[in-house]
Amino acid sequence: MAALSLPPDYPRIRQVGSFDELISTPFGDGVNALCWPRTLPGDFGEVVRHLSLDDDLTTLDEEMLLALPLGEGGKPAIAILIEDLRRLRDCELDPVLNAITAYPRDEPPGAIPVDVYSFHADSAPVAAETWLCTYHGAPSEGLRNDEAVRRIDLPGMREILLAEYGDADDEGFTGYLAEQCYDLHYAPLRFAEPFSFGIGHLWRIAVDYPGSPVPPCLHRAPETRPGDSVRLLLIS
Repeated sequence: MAALSLPPDYPRIRQVGSFDELISTPFGDGVNALCWPRTLPGDFGEVVRHLSLDDDLTTLDEEMLLALPLGEGGKPAIAILIEDLRRLRDCELDPVLNAITAYPRDEPPGAIPVDVYSFHADSAPVAAETWLCTYHGAPSEGLRNDEAVRRIDLPGMREILLAEYGDADDEGFTGYLAEQCYDLHYAPLRFAEPFSFGIGHLWRIAVDYPGSPVPPCLHRAPETRPGDSVRLLLIS
């Protein structure tokens, strides 16, 4: 498993030592991402090799996992996957385990990309959070809040978006930006250095909701290319 590598002197990320600490530690004092670093047993590559994937994104359940004809390397990996699903459900969360070869792209692309390959903040109308763990394949990437700018705030972007909106009067324009999720996507600044969420580490990250005590954690899915390894991703 890859070691956890975080940006130096970055106060928004806090590492914890257990699942109990991960779920009980509140966001605050600027911390918007909690990580439980783990080195997991088992061969998750063997799990991937035995999957029958007909779509770019396949949701896996416990029955499918237990039916795989795995050897001694794959069985511990399956046990970890099922344990993580169950422990999040026990916390009244709704985790999903996906095998991913590619995510859909914007079709047609708008003035601002809004697919998961763009750095973005998750959002919710009420208090919420996102949980992530990559077990195999390329992991998710994060971006420091101070190394990013909202794409709608880029020079000249307002005029482009107003033209797309199709109304010289910008009444309702803010609502349009939210409806299109344009206000949730970010561009890295020139000096930005994205960081990896790593393999096997379980993350709990802040989302954008009214009254959140911290800014949302900016993240994206890794770029995928033909021949890349299948991603095993837990998300809730």
